[in-house]
Amino acid sequence: MIHALTLILLCQLIGETLMRWAALPVPGPVAGMGLMLALLAFSPRIAALVVPVGEGILRHLALLFVPAGVGVVGHLDRLGTQAAWLMLAILVSTFLALLAGALVFLLVARLTGGSLAPGAQDDA
Repeated sequence: MIHALTLILLCQLIGETLMRWAALPVPGPVAGMGLMLALLAFSPRIAALVVPVGEGILRHLALLFVPAGVGVVGHLDRLGTQAAWLMLAILVSTFLALLAGALVFLLVARLTGGSLAPGAQDDA
C-alpha cells in the first residue's frame, strides 16, 4: 500500500513540477494524473499495485474532502473577516486537545502502575 501511495504522490509531484517549469496553464495534478494513466495503461504490474489503493481512496473521497471544501467555499466571505478569531480558536483547541491527551496518559499510567519513561525501571 505504501508503495502505491508513493507512486500516486510521485506522479502528482512530477506533474506539478513539469507544469511549473514549462509555465503551462494546466494544473499539475491533472498532468500527474495523465502520467499515472500512461503508467497504468502500459504496465500491468503497476496497475495491479495502484488500482486497489486508488479504489479505496475513491470509495472514501467524499468523506474526506467534499464536506470541508464545500464548507470553506460556502463561507469564504466570513473567513476573511474572522480569520484572527478562527486562528485563535484553532490554536486554543489544539492546545487543549494536547493537554487532554497528556492528562489521560498520566492518569492511565498511574492507574496501571506503568512508568512514564520508556525503559525506566521502578526502584521500589
